[in-house]
Amino acid sequence: MRGQLRGHAHLLAGWATVLAFALAGDELLGNLDPLLASLALFAWILGVILWCAFGVIEQADALAELLGEPLGTLVLTFSIVVIEVMLISAVMLSGDANPTVGRDTMFAVMMIVLNGVVGLGLLVGGLRHGEQSYNLPGAAAYLAVIVPLSVIALVLPDATARADGTLTTFQAIAFSLFTIGLYGVFLAIQTGRHRGFFVEAGSDGGAQALSGEASGAATAATPAAERPDRRAVARHTLLLVLSALPIVLLSRPLARVVDHGISALDAPVALSGVLIALIVFTPEAVTALQAAYRNELQRMVNLCLGAFVSTVGLTVPAILMIGLVTGKTVVLGLDPSGVVLIALTLLVSMLTFSGPRTTVLEGAVHLLLFLVYLTLVFSP
Repeated sequence: MRGQLRGHAHLLAGWATVLAFALAGDELLGNLDPLLASLALFAWILGVILWCAFGVIEQADALAELLGEPLGTLVLTFSIVVIEVMLISAVMLSGDANPTVGRDTMFAVMMIVLNGVVGLGLLVGGLRHGEQSYNLPGAAAYLAVIVPLSVIALVLPDATARADGTLTTFQAIAFSLFTIGLYGVFLAIQTGRHRGFFVEAGSDGGAQALSGEASGAATAATPAAERPDRRAVARHTLLLVLSALPIVLLSRPLARVVDHGISALDAPVALSGVLIALIVFTPEAVTALQAAYRNELQRMVNLCLGAFVSTVGLTVPAILMIGLVTGKTVVLGLDPSGVVLIALTLLVSMLTFSGPRTTVLEGAVHLLLFLVYLTLVFSP
């Protein structure tokens, strides 16, 4: 019993913090001018959110074992997208509304996941195992979706007639529908006929993937042999929801503290997007790096590339719809330096995942791009 309580201590901390802000939020957030008080409040909220986020990862990993890949990873990515949208919405709808927070967050996710986590994972895995293999068709499928959706979301808005990084109402609705449609097709491929593209290719870790109907038949036979325990699935799903809700409910207080801190310190506005991306993806990044260390590169590929596919496939439409409903301006287009970094990231990613094996060299190149991104955040 005591072990179970320790295992779910994040729930107690999360819901106790939610209750504290529900009962005394005005007093706690009423005066943020004292530096030490605001820093303590920020550390408190951020620590609880991260603790609950690791709880989400723990329950998602348990579901991944019960459901198998790629369904388990999909549970995790969907949970993360919901948290991400809630955090972005809180900043968008705060008193000092930030019209670029969605763009900054998605750009930060791209740089952190595709360059920071992938680079560090390939570097760690390469140093430990020499070369690592993965399922090449799966990575190619991810990139086939990532390239057009990231360009449409973060580059195209600056190339329209408005040229101010925003979209017209018609463009926002149309692009949202197109994005969701392509993401739906990708999900059908990932969970259906070509599910074999997204699992380990074989016991020897080779990169040869099953293709066509053979892939669907082989992967369909696997779950038939072992049905997941429905009670266990329900229990872990409930714990996942209970772990995620405090993050959503604490997003508004965190947004107020962050807005005040950025204004008081005259920090770059893009830091709010970086912070949201770090909150959302730190637990997943830890899981991905552990997978690379254990020579489970396919797991890392599913987590990293899948996370960004979900971000551009679901977060962009959600942000655009929130902007339309609330009347808030949503700026998506990046500045020229951001466009250059996106182009380099997409090009390097296609080269990295163009062969069946990776080495430390690819990891070092991705980390270089990530360090350049961090430099431009603080010195644009």
